[in-house]
Amino acid sequence: MATDLDGTALRRDGTVSPRTVAAFARVEDSGAMLVFVTGRPPRWMGGVAGAVRHHGLAICANGALIYDLHTERIVESHLIEAEVLEEVVAQLRANVSDLVFSVEYEAGFAHESDFLDRRAVEARAAASMTARPCAKLLALHPHMDADELHAVVHDLVGHLVTATHSSRRGLIEMSAQGVTKATALAAFAEEQGIAAGEVVAFGDMPNDLPMLGWAGTSYAVANAHPDVLAAVDHVTATNDEDGVAQVLEKLF
Repeated sequence: MATDLDGTALRRDGTVSPRTVAAFARVEDSGAMLVFVTGRPPRWMGGVAGAVRHHGLAICANGALIYDLHTERIVESHLIEAEVLEEVVAQLRANVSDLVFSVEYEAGFAHESDFLDRRAVEARAAASMTARPCAKLLALHPHMDADELHAVVHDLVGHLVTATHSSRRGLIEMSAQGVTKATALAAFAEEQGIAAGEVVAFGDMPNDLPMLGWAGTSYAVANAHPDVLAAVDHVTATNDEDGVAQVLEKLF
């Protein structure tokens, strides 16, 4: 069983409800495998890891980082190389006005001073940010919506990186070319001898689409993006109504 977190298994306030914690425990107690597949960086996994007693692996940063919840260590990375990162930022800045950037490294992150992320602790110039490989590049536009901005970014740099989004605002997430939630989940499943047809996956936003298309059975929560609702096999209740837990209680 594979699930996205924010907007899907987590409630709107970012918490894991007691009902969902219990449903996750059912999956594990049955002997099935539970994998979190998220856009989150590893540093945001602490509370979720506690909900599953620090068992298993999490696929983080849209497939770029594989994170061991038990040891709290990154065990595999698929990074955007520094020269590619520099070129992508240059191309986007030259063609789209008002963009600001942030980067997620394997450990830590950096952002430009105008990047609207109150959790950020350090601001750096773009030249400094692109000096080393990163797991994820983020581009924020103050006025464009996410779908519109994604189309522009894909057209400009889709040959260099894989762009997606998981936000209602104009925020685009870029991974190394070809890296998605699906590629990471498929590789992990193959290592475990699990076929795609045996996987049940849950999601809510366009960054989940590759994973939902790969999995044998796909669910969207009712609050999902219209493209996700149109692509899945089933729709469950919203994240605030514990839609993922409702399905897991029936399956396990």
